[in-house]
Amino acid sequence: MDAPLRSPSPAQPPPAPRHPPPGPPPGPDTSDVLQQIMAITDQSLDEAQARKHALNCHRMKPALFSVLCEIKEKTVVSIHGIQEEDPPDAQLMRLDNMLLAEGVSRPEKRGRGGSAAVASTATPGGCPNDNNIEHSDYRAKLSQIQQIYYSELEKYEQACREFTAHVTNLLREQSRMRPVSPKEIEHMVGIIHGKFSAIQMQLKQSTCEALMTLRSRFLDARHKRRNFSKQATEVLNEYFYSHLSNPYPSEEAKEDLARKGGITVSQVMSSPAWPTAPGSCGKFSPIGRIQREVNQMCGSGVEGPDSRSL
Repeated sequence: MDAPLRSPSPAQPPPAPRHPPPGPPPGPDTSDVLQQIMAITDQSLDEAQARKHALNCHRMKPALFSVLCEIKEKTVVSIHGIQEEDPPDAQLMRLDNMLLAEGVSRPEKRGRGGSAAVASTATPGGCPNDNNIEHSDYRAKLSQIQQIYYSELEKYEQACREFTAHVTNLLREQSRMRPVSPKEIEHMVGIIHGKFSAIQMQLKQSTCEALMTLRSRFLDARHKRRNFSKQATEVLNEYFYSHLSNPYPSEEAKEDLARKGGITVSQVMSSPAWPTAPGSCGKFSPIGRIQREVNQMCGSGVEGPDSRSL
Protein backbone atom coordinates (compact mmCIF):
# COMPACT_ATOMS: atom_id res chain seq x y z
CA MET A 1 0.00 0.00 0.00
CA ASP A 2 1.34 3.23 -1.09
CA ALA A 3 2.38 5.76 1.59
CA PRO A 4 0.36 8.94 1.63
CA LEU A 5 1.91 11.90 -0.09
CA ARG A 6 3.27 14.65 2.22
CA SER A 7 2.88 18.27 1.37
CA PRO A 8 6.21 20.05 0.79
CA SER A 9 7.43 22.10 3.72
CA PRO A 10 7.50 25.85 3.13
CA ALA A 11 10.85 27.34 2.05
CA GLN A 12 12.93 28.85 4.83
CA PRO A 13 13.44 32.59 4.52
CA PRO A 14 17.06 33.66 3.89
CA PRO A 15 18.97 34.61 7.01
CA ALA A 16 19.01 38.28 7.82
CA PRO A 17 22.32 40.00 6.98
CA ARG A 18 24.60 40.52 9.91
CA HIS A 19 25.52 44.15 10.59
CA PRO A 20 29.08 44.87 11.70
CA PRO A 21 29.46 45.98 15.26
CA PRO A 22 29.33 49.73 15.72
CA GLY A 23 32.80 51.28 15.37
CA PRO A 24 34.26 54.52 16.63
CA PRO A 25 32.73 57.72 15.32
CA PRO A 26 34.21 58.86 12.02
CA GLY A 27 37.17 61.20 12.30
CA PRO A 28 37.11 64.75 11.10
CA ASP A 29 37.17 65.30 7.39
CA THR A 30 40.34 66.69 5.78
CA SER A 31 38.52 69.85 4.74
CA ASP A 32 37.51 70.44 8.35
CA VAL A 33 41.12 70.10 9.46
CA LEU A 34 42.27 72.56 6.80
CA GLN A 35 39.60 75.03 7.83
CA GLN A 36 40.74 74.81 11.43
CA ILE A 37 44.34 75.41 10.36
CA MET A 38 43.37 78.42 8.25
CA ALA A 39 41.34 79.83 11.13
CA ILE A 40 44.43 79.95 13.34
CA THR A 41 45.51 83.22 11.73
CA ASP A 42 42.20 84.82 12.76
CA GLN A 43 42.59 83.86 16.40
CA SER A 44 43.56 86.40 18.97
CA LEU A 45 46.80 86.11 20.88
CA ASP A 46 44.99 84.94 24.01
CA GLU A 47 43.19 82.20 22.09
CA ALA A 48 46.43 81.02 20.51
CA GLN A 49 48.18 80.94 23.88
CA ALA A 50 45.28 78.98 25.37
CA ARG A 51 45.41 76.39 22.58
CA LYS A 52 49.18 76.12 22.93
CA HIS A 53 48.89 75.58 26.66
CA ALA A 54 46.19 72.95 26.13
CA LEU A 55 48.39 71.11 23.65
CA ASN A 56 51.39 71.19 25.98
CA CYS A 57 49.29 69.76 28.80
CA HIS A 58 47.64 67.07 26.68
CA ARG A 59 48.43 63.52 27.73
CA MET A 60 49.08 62.45 24.14
CA LYS A 61 51.63 65.14 23.44
CA PRO A 62 54.70 62.88 24.00
CA ALA A 63 53.25 60.35 21.56
CA LEU A 64 52.63 63.08 18.99
CA PHE A 65 56.18 64.38 19.40
CA SER A 66 57.57 60.87 18.94
CA VAL A 67 55.57 60.38 15.75
CA LEU A 68 56.81 63.70 14.40
CA CYS A 69 60.39 62.66 15.11
CA GLU A 70 59.91 59.42 13.18
CA ILE A 71 58.36 61.24 10.23
CA LYS A 72 61.17 63.77 10.20
CA GLU A 73 63.84 61.07 10.16
CA LYS A 74 62.24 59.56 7.07
CA THR A 75 61.45 62.68 5.08
CA VAL A 76 63.77 65.54 6.03
CA VAL A 77 67.02 65.88 4.12
CA SER A 78 70.04 65.65 6.37
CA ILE A 79 71.88 68.93 6.92
CA HIS A 80 75.16 67.21 7.68
CA GLY A 81 77.78 68.74 5.45
CA ILE A 82 75.80 71.94 4.99
CA GLN A 83 77.26 73.20 8.23
CA GLU A 84 80.68 73.56 6.65
CA GLU A 85 81.72 77.19 6.69
CA ASP A 86 81.53 78.85 3.29
CA PRO A 87 84.73 80.41 1.95
CA PRO A 88 84.92 84.18 2.37
CA ASP A 89 83.39 86.21 -0.41
CA ALA A 90 86.12 87.56 -2.70
CA GLN A 91 84.20 90.69 -3.62
CA LEU A 92 83.47 91.49 0.03
CA MET A 93 87.16 91.06 0.85
CA ARG A 94 88.11 93.50 -1.91
CA LEU A 95 85.65 96.06 -0.58
CA ASP A 96 86.97 95.60 2.96
CA ASN A 97 90.55 96.06 1.79
CA MET A 98 89.66 99.25 -0.05
CA LEU A 99 87.79 100.69 2.93
CA LEU A 100 90.74 99.88 5.16
CA ALA A 101 93.25 101.38 2.74
CA GLU A 102 91.24 104.59 2.43
CA GLY A 103 91.01 104.96 6.21
CA VAL A 104 87.23 104.47 6.40
CA SER A 105 87.11 101.14 8.23
CA ARG A 106 89.25 100.26 11.22
CA PRO A 107 91.24 97.04 11.57
CA GLU A 108 89.66 96.24 14.94
CA LYS A 109 86.29 96.14 13.19
CA ARG A 110 87.62 93.35 10.99
CA GLY A 111 89.33 91.46 13.78
CA ARG A 112 92.84 92.38 12.72
CA GLY A 113 94.13 94.21 15.73
CA GLY A 114 97.73 93.68 14.71
CA SER A 115 97.56 96.30 11.98
CA ALA A 116 95.63 98.82 14.05
CA ALA A 117 98.75 100.70 15.09
CA VAL A 118 99.92 100.96 11.50
CA ALA A 119 96.58 102.26 10.29
CA SER A 120 96.33 104.80 13.10
CA THR A 121 99.57 106.49 12.02
CA ALA A 122 98.81 106.48 8.31
CA THR A 123 96.96 109.36 6.79
CA PRO A 124 93.63 108.58 5.07
CA GLY A 125 93.89 107.49 1.48
CA GLY A 126 97.68 107.57 1.47
CA CYS A 127 97.76 111.38 1.30
CA PRO A 128 100.85 113.24 2.48
CA ASN A 129 100.64 115.20 5.69
CA ASP A 130 100.41 118.70 4.24
CA ASN A 131 98.29 121.60 5.44
CA ASN A 132 96.96 122.99 2.17
CA ILE A 133 93.31 123.81 1.74
CA GLU A 134 92.68 121.02 -0.73
CA HIS A 135 93.94 118.34 1.63
CA SER A 136 91.80 119.76 4.44
CA ASP A 137 88.74 119.59 2.21
CA TYR A 138 89.59 116.02 1.30
CA ARG A 139 89.90 114.98 4.93
CA ALA A 140 86.62 116.72 5.79
CA LYS A 141 84.79 114.88 3.00
CA LEU A 142 86.44 111.61 3.99
CA SER A 143 85.35 112.08 7.60
CA GLN A 144 81.79 112.71 6.44
CA ILE A 145 81.78 109.52 4.38
CA GLN A 146 83.19 107.61 7.35
CA GLN A 147 80.46 108.89 9.68
CA ILE A 148 77.71 107.94 7.24
CA TYR A 149 79.27 104.51 6.71
CA TYR A 150 79.47 103.67 10.41
CA SER A 151 75.98 105.02 11.05
CA GLU A 152 74.48 102.79 8.37
CA LEU A 153 76.67 99.86 9.41
CA GLU A 154 75.41 100.14 12.99
CA LYS A 155 71.81 100.11 11.75
CA TYR A 156 72.56 97.04 9.66
CA GLU A 157 74.22 95.15 12.52
CA GLN A 158 71.40 96.02 14.93
CA ALA A 159 68.72 94.86 12.48
CA CYS A 160 70.65 91.63 11.87
CA ARG A 161 70.99 90.96 15.60
CA GLU A 162 67.32 91.65 16.31
CA PHE A 163 66.03 89.49 13.47
CA THR A 164 68.42 86.65 14.31
CA ALA A 165 67.36 86.71 17.96
CA HIS A 166 63.68 86.71 16.95
CA VAL A 167 64.06 83.69 14.66
CA THR A 168 66.19 81.83 17.22
CA ASN A 169 63.61 82.35 19.97
CA LEU A 170 60.83 81.30 17.63
CA LEU A 171 62.59 78.06 16.68
CA ARG A 172 63.34 77.26 20.30
CA GLU A 173 59.69 77.80 21.13
CA GLN A 174 58.64 75.56 18.27
CA SER A 175 61.09 72.88 19.39
CA ARG A 176 58.68 72.18 22.26
CA MET A 177 56.03 71.16 19.73
CA ARG A 178 58.09 69.67 16.89
CA PRO A 179 61.64 68.35 16.61
CA VAL A 180 64.12 71.17 15.95
CA SER A 181 67.78 70.35 16.55
CA PRO A 182 70.43 72.92 17.56
CA LYS A 183 72.22 72.29 14.25
CA GLU A 184 69.08 73.30 12.39
CA ILE A 185 68.90 76.51 14.39
CA GLU A 186 72.55 77.26 13.56
CA HIS A 187 71.86 76.52 9.92
CA MET A 188 68.93 78.94 9.89
CA VAL A 189 71.08 81.62 11.55
CA GLY A 190 73.66 81.14 8.80
CA ILE A 191 70.97 81.59 6.14
CA ILE A 192 69.84 84.84 7.80
CA HIS A 193 73.38 86.17 7.91
CA GLY A 194 73.77 85.30 4.24
CA LYS A 195 70.65 87.29 3.37
CA PHE A 196 71.85 90.27 5.39
CA SER A 197 75.29 90.00 3.80
CA ALA A 198 73.82 91.29 0.55
CA ILE A 199 72.76 94.47 2.36
CA GLN A 200 76.22 94.82 3.87
CA MET A 201 77.86 94.41 0.47
CA GLN A 202 75.58 97.05 -1.04
CA LEU A 203 76.52 99.49 1.74
CA LYS A 204 80.24 98.89 1.25
CA GLN A 205 79.90 99.12 -2.52
CA SER A 206 78.18 102.51 -2.25
CA THR A 207 80.84 103.73 0.18
CA CYS A 208 83.65 102.65 -2.15
CA GLU A 209 81.98 104.44 -5.05
CA ALA A 210 81.80 107.61 -2.95
CA LEU A 211 85.49 107.23 -2.13
CA MET A 212 86.39 106.83 -5.80
CA THR A 213 84.45 109.98 -6.64
CA LEU A 214 86.18 111.86 -3.83
CA ARG A 215 89.61 110.66 -4.96
CA SER A 216 88.84 111.65 -8.54
CA ARG A 217 87.86 115.17 -7.48
CA PHE A 218 90.74 115.91 -5.12
CA LEU A 219 93.69 113.55 -5.35
CA ASP A 220 93.75 112.94 -9.08
CA ALA A 221 93.64 116.68 -9.74
CA ARG A 222 96.68 117.20 -7.52
CA HIS A 223 98.55 114.30 -9.09
CA LYS A 224 97.82 115.75 -12.51
CA ARG A 225 99.53 118.99 -11.53
CA ARG A 226 102.53 117.00 -10.38
CA ASN A 227 102.94 115.30 -13.75
CA PHE A 228 104.96 118.26 -15.05
CA SER A 229 108.68 118.09 -14.56
CA LYS A 230 110.58 120.84 -12.79
CA GLN A 231 111.98 122.09 -16.09
CA ALA A 232 108.54 122.26 -17.71
CA THR A 233 107.09 124.07 -14.70
CA GLU A 234 109.87 126.67 -14.75
CA VAL A 235 109.47 127.28 -18.50
CA LEU A 236 105.70 127.68 -18.26
CA ASN A 237 105.84 129.92 -15.19
CA GLU A 238 108.49 132.11 -16.79
CA TYR A 239 106.33 132.65 -19.86
CA PHE A 240 103.22 133.21 -17.76
CA TYR A 241 104.68 135.92 -15.53
CA SER A 242 106.32 137.69 -18.45
CA HIS A 243 103.02 137.86 -20.37
CA LEU A 244 100.50 138.66 -17.64
CA SER A 245 98.55 141.08 -19.79
CA ASN A 246 97.97 138.33 -22.35
CA PRO A 247 99.21 135.04 -20.87
CA TYR A 248 97.63 132.73 -23.46
CA PRO A 249 100.29 131.75 -26.00
CA SER A 250 99.83 131.52 -29.72
CA GLU A 251 100.20 128.27 -31.61
CA GLU A 252 103.84 129.05 -32.39
CA ALA A 253 104.50 129.92 -28.74
CA LYS A 254 102.85 126.67 -27.62
CA GLU A 255 105.16 124.64 -29.83
CA ASP A 256 108.17 126.56 -28.51
CA LEU A 257 107.12 126.04 -24.87
CA ALA A 258 106.46 122.35 -25.49
CA ARG A 259 109.91 121.93 -27.02
CA LYS A 260 111.65 123.77 -24.17
CA GLY A 261 109.73 121.98 -21.42
CA GLY A 262 109.82 118.53 -22.95
CA ILE A 263 106.03 118.19 -22.97
CA THR A 264 103.33 117.99 -25.62
CA VAL A 265 101.45 120.94 -27.05
CA SER A 266 98.19 119.76 -25.43
CA GLN A 267 99.89 119.74 -22.04
CA VAL A 268 100.90 123.37 -22.38
CA MET A 269 97.37 124.72 -21.90
CA SER A 270 96.47 122.03 -19.35
CA SER A 271 99.14 123.36 -17.04
CA PRO A 272 97.87 124.91 -13.76
CA ALA A 273 99.99 127.96 -14.57
CA TRP A 274 97.06 129.28 -16.63
CA PRO A 275 93.65 130.19 -15.14
CA THR A 276 90.58 128.23 -16.16
CA ALA A 277 88.95 131.07 -18.12
CA PRO A 278 90.59 133.60 -20.48
CA GLY A 279 91.05 137.02 -18.93
CA SER A 280 90.64 135.75 -15.38
CA CYS A 281 94.32 136.08 -14.54
CA GLY A 282 94.51 139.84 -14.95
CA LYS A 283 91.25 140.16 -13.05
CA PHE A 284 92.02 138.05 -10.01
CA SER A 285 95.82 137.82 -9.66
CA PRO A 286 97.53 140.28 -7.28
CA ILE A 287 100.03 141.30 -9.98
CA GLY A 288 97.25 142.16 -12.39
CA ARG A 289 95.49 144.22 -9.74
CA ILE A 290 98.71 146.13 -8.97
CA GLN A 291 99.22 146.74 -12.68
CA ARG A 292 95.77 148.30 -13.02
CA GLU A 293 96.28 150.47 -9.96
CA VAL A 294 99.64 151.72 -11.26
CA ASN A 295 98.14 152.50 -14.65
CA GLN A 296 95.30 154.43 -13.01
CA MET A 297 97.70 156.42 -10.86
CA CYS A 298 100.08 157.22 -13.71
CA GLY A 299 97.36 158.01 -16.22
CA SER A 300 96.57 156.41 -19.49
CA GLY A 301 99.06 158.55 -21.40
CA VAL A 302 102.07 157.59 -19.27
CA GLU A 303 103.70 154.23 -19.86
CA GLY A 304 106.69 152.82 -18.09
CA PRO A 305 109.46 151.05 -19.92
CA ASP A 306 108.19 147.65 -18.79
CA SER A 307 104.47 148.27 -18.92
CA ARG A 308 104.04 146.16 -22.02
CA SER A 309 105.72 143.22 -20.42
CA LEU A 310 103.56 143.54 -17.31
